Amino acid sequence: MVSCFVHFCKVVPRCSYQTSLKFLLKKGCHRIFVLFQVLEDDIISFVRTELQKMKNMLSPEGSSCPKVDDETYSQQARMFSVVSETQAAICQVKLKSSLAKRCQYLFEGNSWRGKLTPVNQIYTELNVQQTEAASLKPDDPETTISCKNIFKPGRDEQIRTLVTKGAAGIGKTLLTQKYTLDWAEGKTNRNIQFIFPFTFRELNLLKSQTITLVGLIHQFFPEIRKAGICSFEEFQIVFIFDGLDELQPPLDFHHTPVLIDVTEPSSVHTILVNLIRGKLLPSARLWITTRPAAVHQIPIQYVDSEKEIRGFTDQRKKEYFRKRFQDKEHTNKIISHIETSRSLHTMCHIPVFCWITATVLDQVLKENKKTEMPQTLTELYINFMVVQVSQDNEKYHKKVLTTDATWNPETGKIFLAIGKLAFEQLEKRNLLFYEEDLKESGIDINTASTYPGVFTETFKEESVLNRKRLFCFVHRSIQEFLAALYVFLVFMKTGDNLMRRSRSALQPESKFKQFYQSAVDKALESPDGYLDMFTRFLLGLSLKTNQDLLQGLLQKTKNAPQVQKTLVQHIKKNIRDCPSVEKSIRMFHWLNELNDHSLEEEIRLYLSGEVLEKELTSSQWSALIFVLLSSQKVLDVFDFKKFSKSKEALVWLAPVVKASKKSLLCSCNLSQRNSIHVVPVLTAENSCLSELDLSDNDLHDEGVDLLSFGLRSPKCRLKVLM
Repeated sequence: MVSCFVHFCKVVPRCSYQTSLKFLLKKGCHRIFVLFQVLEDDIISFVRTELQKMKNMLSPEGSSCPKVDDETYSQQARMFSVVSETQAAICQVKLKSSLAKRCQYLFEGNSWRGKLTPVNQIYTELNVQQTEAASLKPDDPETTISCKNIFKPGRDEQIRTLVTKGAAGIGKTLLTQKYTLDWAEGKTNRNIQFIFPFTFRELNLLKSQTITLVGLIHQFFPEIRKAGICSFEEFQIVFIFDGLDELQPPLDFHHTPVLIDVTEPSSVHTILVNLIRGKLLPSARLWITTRPAAVHQIPIQYVDSEKEIRGFTDQRKKEYFRKRFQDKEHTNKIISHIETSRSLHTMCHIPVFCWITATVLDQVLKENKKTEMPQTLTELYINFMVVQVSQDNEKYHKKVLTTDATWNPETGKIFLAIGKLAFEQLEKRNLLFYEEDLKESGIDINTASTYPGVFTETFKEESVLNRKRLFCFVHRSIQEFLAALYVFLVFMKTGDNLMRRSRSALQPESKFKQFYQSAVDKALESPDGYLDMFTRFLLGLSLKTNQDLLQGLLQKTKNAPQVQKTLVQHIKKNIRDCPSVEKSIRMFHWLNELNDHSLEEEIRLYLSGEVLEKELTSSQWSALIFVLLSSQKVLDVFDFKKFSKSKEALVWLAPVVKASKKSLLCSCNLSQRNSIHVVPVLTAENSCLSELDLSDNDLHDEGVDLLSFGLRSPKCRLKVLM
């Protein structure tokens, strides 16, 4: 029989089968059967021939048994290699098919209503920047990195470990989903044999287990297990690990032992650390996504490239809404509504806020309601919940309710139960939970299923999680909002401060102040900012305008302007005492949620103060500008010199210039090179700028020519130029 395989290798060269495999993989899985038929026919034919030879040798007239030489062994090894490659190719087709099914749809909170959204239909290119080289043009489309080129190096060295960071809801998961889908559909990165996408929230469920790297791959990707592939050194592999900030406990590179054997059992954390170190599968590529606060978990020497997702540009926002809705007139109305609110327009650069805004405005316009545009994140999420409950009441409970009746006792009871689950699981840092977790929070599975707008079920059929039903919220920010809503409702109804777990005999106003200060202090104690969004929502709920939207859930509202003033001062003090730029930026978000009208002045003081000892990074500039533009206060006059002494900061502060009515750029030592950043401000469709002072700057003729180009634009709204 060995002779049969050897002879087969002689007649059918290895390269022909490699060519056939590549061709078949391009054409699709069904063509694989053609290869099997060819192999079957040829092997049967050769086996017959070899058996006849053996029969002849055994006959009295036959010759002696031939020796097996080195060439025969080489041909035998080649045959086994062909068989192995065939198995790998078939496995790749099956893995691609599985990943394509998993990644082809985007859950936007409406799949239970029969409206699955194809990723390829809704996906809108995100603004992805190389953080190491983000010096002059932070939002230049020419420097934006496309999804397919995410591993393309900005320099000569090959990228092994890529870290992509971005704010909550900015599109980190969607970017990895699109990358995987494009590969699975054969559109891009055809040189990669296998892509293995993991989420840290799923890996958390295995933290108490001992497992090998091979076992981990086999558990999550049964196609690999069934093909019997246990060695990966010869393959081009990409591991995707989504949501590092969700991993518990955090990675520890100082005390984790070295692991080099993919078949040696260990903890999931040990496997992860050694993959990043390059001790395990050094030839594999790694892509890790995270919120900014957790980036520090990975030592810089193990990161080859760091990229930042900055969400949608203004043009991409419009593109998203046009993809989201088919009715052109309806879409234009939604875009027009958003552009009337600077804070909402700014928030919509984050994709998940775009989705929530689209959901809210779609319903508002369909019902011809006259309503104020949401100005803060908390207000936006409350409106989103109102829309979800109204739709679910109408469809599942056959009730058509007025806005005032949305929060009836039945929905109030359900939201308290779901909020309790959200808070308790958030405290445990769990983003996936089991059926028994729901029951412990008083949630009936069947009842939960009738409120799909805020709740969804994910069921893993494979043995990854022992075939148990798993649940999660539509988006992590939804869980954070519901957790904050629950903590607030409990405090308002019973006086219990769940942030301190203790009762106190204080006056009502003092209790209110203590409640919020304890929440702020607890969030600041977290090194990775895990409670930042939760705290942001909790602070937003302190405003009476937001409480009015919850009538029915709240028996009474609480208007405590003095407490809010004290809270603002408490947060400002923490900003001034805080050496961390990242923490300070998160606290600016909190001030914005409290509608603090001194936010602009506070950021100005921060930028010019002694606490800021070094230049801001591109990410920090982007975050600060986002906070500044999200505030409700209209910037009447923007004085550049008060915000920065460096003329190079104009590239970052240009969006603020565009949002102000009057901008003072006089005596800023601007040159012709800086004037290029003023032109987009003059030609922007949504620019508010009507008066610009550029006096006492040396722009030269080239700079003036550039400005003239902007001034001639029909979109330019400038009335006064000095």
